Amino acid sequence: MMWGWNGGPGWWPMWGFGWVVPVLLIVVCVFFMARTMRGPHQDRALAILRERFARGELSKEEFERMRQDLKA
Repeated sequence: MMWGWNGGPGWWPMWGFGWVVPVLLIVVCVFFMARTMRGPHQDRALAILRERFARGELSKEEFERMRQDLKA
């Protein structure tokens, strides 16, 4: 029996915890947005690092150290 929004359980399966799923969805969305925003800048930095290594501006040790720093 569905009573609706005004004082009954309605359609929500977790009556007392109806706020959990929307909050969880917001947290997941923010996490993926932050992860997506970080990606392009990191890829560009790695491309510049590879270019500098290819031109001979960096030794192999410097390249590996900087590449590990970018992954962190």
